[in-house]
Amino acid sequence: MNYHNITKDDMLNGDGLRVVLWVSGCGHHCKNCHNPITWDANEGLPFDEAAEKEIYQELEQEYIDGITLSGGDPLFPDNRNTITCLVQKIKKRFPCKTIWCYTGYLWEEVKHLEVIKQIDVLVDGRFLEEFADPQLHWKGSSNQRVIDVKESLKTGKIILKI
Repeated sequence: MNYHNITKDDMLNGDGLRVVLWVSGCGHHCKNCHNPITWDANEGLPFDEAAEKEIYQELEQEYIDGITLSGGDPLFPDNRNTITCLVQKIKKRFPCKTIWCYTGYLWEEVKHLEVIKQIDVLVDGRFLEEFADPQLHWKGSSNQRVIDVKESLKTGKIILKI
């Protein structure tokens, strides 16, 4: 897996102060995507031990609430194995930190994936320009959902994070 950036002290991509991993690779190619440079899975830097260590160093900060996975699409098929391993390590090492994940896939398409069990909040669905609204919290278009993963898995119904 490749990535484009690791953002520190981010307040826009999830609840609280976060680290954001911007991965490469996305097959959705949403019209007017805010980050089309991340579509090509071969672009960016290889996600290696140094990048992983950088994320851990940031997560060790008490004031950091967690990590957000964005891109590109962390659940792009070529990214799934690496992302699954990463979130399992993060949950084990930092059990009190939250993991948010942005994906163009719908909950119904990815809820069965192993990685989902480790994610706290999933923002699902493609960005659709006709539903774009800059006033929305944590999402770019009104068709997207901010899903409380733990509660949704527990109840078998989609529970939205308010």
